[in-house]
Amino acid sequence: MTHPERPSSFLRNIPSQAFLWFAIVIFGASSAVTRKLTQIGAQHFMGGHNPISLCNVLFVGNLCALLVLVLLYGRQLNPITLGRLSRQEWIGLVIVTLLSGALAPGLIFQALSQTAVNNVVLVGRLEPPLTLALSVWILKERVNRWEVLGAIAAFFGVTITILLQPPTATMMAMGNTSIGVGEISAAVGAVALSISAIVGKRSLSRVPLGLLSIVRTSLGTVTFFCLALVLYGHDHFMEVLSPFLWQWMLLYGVLIVVVGQSFWLTGVRASSLSMASLIASFTPIAGILSAYFILGEAPTQAQYIGGSVILLGIFLSQVGIQRQGFTKGMRRNTNAVPEIQVVEAQIGFKGI
Repeated sequence: MTHPERPSSFLRNIPSQAFLWFAIVIFGASSAVTRKLTQIGAQHFMGGHNPISLCNVLFVGNLCALLVLVLLYGRQLNPITLGRLSRQEWIGLVIVTLLSGALAPGLIFQALSQTAVNNVVLVGRLEPPLTLALSVWILKERVNRWEVLGAIAAFFGVTITILLQPPTATMMAMGNTSIGVGEISAAVGAVALSISAIVGKRSLSRVPLGLLSIVRTSLGTVTFFCLALVLYGHDHFMEVLSPFLWQWMLLYGVLIVVVGQSFWLTGVRASSLSMASLIASFTPIAGILSAYFILGEAPTQAQYIGGSVILLGIFLSQVGIQRQGFTKGMRRNTNAVPEIQVVEAQIGFKGI
């Protein structure tokens, strides 16, 4: 298996956990930064459109991410590696790409346009417990009671966050209650990511992480672009080459995508996945703090109550992970897709 170039001696002196912490802070801030950029774009309409629309941010952000991934893992994209993939693995690659590279990001960006950032962050916590439940049901994996209790608590926390939301114009009636469209979009996005993780664990255990990332990002970008054209029309990306968009996307692309992804990949390759899992569990806290400091978005009562239950669930899950020896059979510097996806399920939205 081919690995990227070794980092410089300066970077090798930095503890691997530091890279993970930096990455989680950046990923946690991605939702708030995305919302802030769209607010800036709304003040500078061009041709009746917001030049920094969520679709433009996602499309250009994916292009930046693809450049980083090609630089890091380009050697894995060769005829020999591609020829070793079976038909089942190619099918799995396509499914994972469509779910996690196109559908889920599109839904999460849609949620960011319709509800508070904190709601998107907290509702996105549906992904880890759902992934755990699907792992037990479909993959017959064994989990301990701490993980089960953590998953149940996280699920109830997400439910509380959704049901206790104050009435808004974007809510839709479901039975005797009303649920926000943004919250539904975030929840469906989390479901798509969970299913993607299960498909990856079941079908892509032999596929190098770099190859998966490149295929997922490139095919996901093309798929999202085509869907947006069908749903919103050919003029939806007219401002994608706008200098105003790109001057802000340089900030977004460099900070959120390039630096965030590079720090994450560097840290996860050099750390035990148990440590990466523990650090990744702090993503919702980073997201809520970022929404407050960047957008001035203070948590509501529903978010305080639901978030507290979710954090309890995260704590219980981490106790279970540490007790069952999450690192058993896992090597340092691994590029194995299933284990990496288990950790990434705790992060949720990473800006792309």
